[in-house]
Amino acid sequence: MSHTLPVLPYAFEALEPFIDAQTMQIHHDRHHQAYVDNLNKAIAGTDAEALSLEALMASISKYPAPVRNNGGGHYNHSLFWQILGTNGGEPTGALAEAINTTFGSLDALKEKINTAGATRFGSGWAWLIVKDGKLEVCSTANQDNPLMDIAEVKGSPILGVDVWEHAYYLKYQNKRPDYLNAIWNVINWAEVAKRYNAAL
Repeated sequence: MSHTLPVLPYAFEALEPFIDAQTMQIHHDRHHQAYVDNLNKAIAGTDAEALSLEALMASISKYPAPVRNNGGGHYNHSLFWQILGTNGGEPTGALAEAINTTFGSLDALKEKINTAGATRFGSGWAWLIVKDGKLEVCSTANQDNPLMDIAEVKGSPILGVDVWEHAYYLKYQNKRPDYLNAIWNVINWAEVAKRYNAAL
């Protein structure tokens, strides 16, 4: 099956001033589209065409680098657009309880993810995952993710923060920590909670 670019669930300018419209447009329409196009080329005529994106991630070690890089890019960005939004606010219910139990507070979780993102050398992602029913923070290089069978820390991603320069450079230049602090203003906690419940 061929993969397609998901529609952005809000306008490009919806996350201003924290993520600027130009970055969102280039990030979605060019970067993500390129991952989709290159993934489709890489799996054309192979058994990978029949797999869902999640199944492909789970068996990624069987496929060449272009499938891993572009498949990861497609999965990661598809999740990223969904966990961003204009609602802001804070987590509630079972997710809030799990965050407080595991990390002590929401601020402590933010600090842990910010550190994971800021200290990821080069390009990559910082993640909040569910592993064995518990929350955990980790990071991956490039377009890898915790669903992949090659991941150092495996689990179900419920929140991912893109720390590739293309995600923030137009507004924040080399100040990745400023971008990481700002992104908490546009996290869609209802979506994160939905993914948390599904992962349990």
